[in-house]
Amino acid sequence: MKIVKYIFWTLYRIWFYILVGLPILILFPVLLISISKESWYPFFFKIARVWAKFILIGMGFNYSIDREQIPDKDKSYMFIANHTSMADIMLMLVSVKNPFVFVGKKELAKIPLFGFFYKRTCILVDRSSAKSRQAVFLRAQRRLQTGVSICIFPEGGVPEEHIDLDEFKDGAFRLAINHQIPIVPITFADNKKRFSYTFFSGSPGRMRVKIHKFLYTKGLTIEDTRTLNDKARAIILKQLQTFLK
Repeated sequence: MKIVKYIFWTLYRIWFYILVGLPILILFPVLLISISKESWYPFFFKIARVWAKFILIGMGFNYSIDREQIPDKDKSYMFIANHTSMADIMLMLVSVKNPFVFVGKKELAKIPLFGFFYKRTCILVDRSSAKSRQAVFLRAQRRLQTGVSICIFPEGGVPEEHIDLDEFKDGAFRLAINHQIPIVPITFADNKKRFSYTFFSGSPGRMRVKIHKFLYTKGLTIEDTRTLNDKARAIILKQLQTFLK
């Protein structure tokens, strides 16, 4: 029986990468055009949302989204969520309609096909380099000025699987305060169970998403960063614990 499970998990992983790569390969010319100008990014984002839905449906993930508040389409936000799965990127894309730019680790740029567009559309960070982390602020500032939002997984990486929610880094909160944009906490309930980073794991099923009420930064200063960080983490952790009961 274990052998059957290992075969299923192996094929399931391979299928995921096929779903990720095939649409990119087919739409490569269109995607290339969509990233040729920064002002065309919203068009690229629409394609990315279709790509994400294609993957989630193809993997047998039945996602449901509970929204306590809906972002204004003409405003910029800082979207944050817990990070446990390779499917987090896709689920974030289908959960949020406002065009946003991911801030993510530079290692993902090495993935064939996906990495080509990832490094041209996202803000890459080398978390071991203080200079790289500082550059993120400058690039994020420029993107916010174009009217798009920013998305960061504030745990700064994927925690070990026995950890429900790791401590949050301050970067997302400093950025939000500096630009006086609301923070949108989002909880992903089932991603670890459905498709964690452990190779021999995963199965089709539901993926629940909770988009919480916004945390506003108007009037806050850098001195409020830690308080805002703790508040956002407490919201996500409480919801995560509720989901996991």
